[in-house]
Amino acid sequence: MSAHESFPGVLGAVHAGGGAAGTAVPTPVDSDHRPVWAKVIDHTRCIGCHACTTACKSENEVPLGVTRTYVKYVDVGVFPQARRAFQVTRCNQCVDAPCAAACPTRAMYVRPDGIVDFDKRICIGCKACIAACPYDAIFINPEDHSAEKCNFCAHRIDIGLEPACVVVCPTEAILIGDLGDPTSKVAQIVQREPVTVRRPEKETRPKLFYKGAHQATIDPIAAVRPPGDLYMWSEQGQGVRSGHPDGWSNSSAAAVVSYDVPHRAPWDWRVSLYTWTKSIASGSYLVALALVLAGWLSWTSDLFTWAAPILGLVFLAVTGIVLIFDLEHPERFYYIFTRPHWKSWLVRGAFIIAGYGAVLTLHIVGALVRSDALVRALAVPGLPLALMSAVYTAYLFAQSKARDAWQSPLLPPHIAVQAILAGSATLLVVAAAVEADAVAPLSWVLAGSVLVHLLFVLGEVTLPHGTAHAHLAVWEMVRGRYRRFFWWGAVLVAVGLAAPWIGSWAGLFALAGLVAHEHAYVQSAQAVPLA
Repeated sequence: MSAHESFPGVLGAVHAGGGAAGTAVPTPVDSDHRPVWAKVIDHTRCIGCHACTTACKSENEVPLGVTRTYVKYVDVGVFPQARRAFQVTRCNQCVDAPCAAACPTRAMYVRPDGIVDFDKRICIGCKACIAACPYDAIFINPEDHSAEKCNFCAHRIDIGLEPACVVVCPTEAILIGDLGDPTSKVAQIVQREPVTVRRPEKETRPKLFYKGAHQATIDPIAAVRPPGDLYMWSEQGQGVRSGHPDGWSNSSAAAVVSYDVPHRAPWDWRVSLYTWTKSIASGSYLVALALVLAGWLSWTSDLFTWAAPILGLVFLAVTGIVLIFDLEHPERFYYIFTRPHWKSWLVRGAFIIAGYGAVLTLHIVGALVRSDALVRALAVPGLPLALMSAVYTAYLFAQSKARDAWQSPLLPPHIAVQAILAGSATLLVVAAAVEADAVAPLSWVLAGSVLVHLLFVLGEVTLPHGTAHAHLAVWEMVRGRYRRFFWWGAVLVAVGLAAPWIGSWAGLFALAGLVAHEHAYVQSAQAVPLA
């Protein structure tokens, strides 16, 4: 398939790449034609000198502790038949860039020439782009707290110069050029020689091509971790460590990672907590309204009129506070509403939550003025908004293409069940004081939702997984570093099965177990190495 067929609708007429150090990039002959910038890294030439890393840091003023590009080392074979393989790791400049789709403010965006660039002025630091990137190429700059990555040295390209890494490479292992120009060296290599890309199954259509790369460097879990997690010149600490943690590898060759840089999971305990508080916020009203519609509660019951909307609104406010607290730029949170990117599920979720919050507020107002008609009317938008407030997180997680464990089609119904579990458990705790008649139906709803939740969890950990990444995420959850959260979560939630006999205590145990499960699930999916 030609470059024109691979990247339809964008043609170029620029001949670039492969020249001597410092060679300028010629400008297009026809201004109506735009180049399709791509990069080839020739690992048959790479000597692992780190000149590209150093030049990138100097050119772009990248702080210590983070990198836009770096060279990973993997030792392949067994002495004396051993060698060292390198991989130059950076942004893959995807045609269908998942970081740009996930960004709520368009701070990450694709330029007309195909370069994936960023605008720090409107970055809110939500880290959605980091979670979405299958190549672990984006980081938060510790000095300005905005998302950053390799942007092809776009400021140099715009004035006709090659990127800094291309200029300094002593062996011309890094080439850039226009895929739409058949005379460019990059287009010739891509179309005529064996090249590979990382994680093609993600369908991002990366424009970073590797020539002569060893599989043990391309696949982040193909090699094993070094003994004691002691890497050359560094220790990876408690972050996301490269290599497979279970003592075996996916590669047919004996391979061990010898040098890498630290990696960190983008979403920490605050996102785990957010999934729990939002389940309570949406489930409280959802369960109470369902009981009313089923005839087990009256429209004028205190549980539905007061307890459910107040609990929903309080936990919705806590959810908002947790989300804003998780931002690197919390003062810019309003950009989600003033500069919305509607492809982002973070934006869609924010508007869904806002609509749900408005319904809860009006419900309380209706109860204060004793307007039964208003309370009943609000149930029409309230039911779908409560359900959507719970379920949209599944699509937010699915937009994180990097995390295979979050791509399950069963995640939306599972999250809906978790909302019912959390809502019924919370209402059960307060029902004894508010409305004793509701204790019995709430107990059975809790027991039923706990059973379904546990069946979902059982299927998740026992059924075959589509990819090694998803399998490894479940391994981390069940047997790895998050096993204690997972097993305690399962045990505590299971107490909810006894709700019809022990009452509100079952609700407390179920809520504690659910938050433990959420933490294990959210964090284990991010524990799989991507680079």
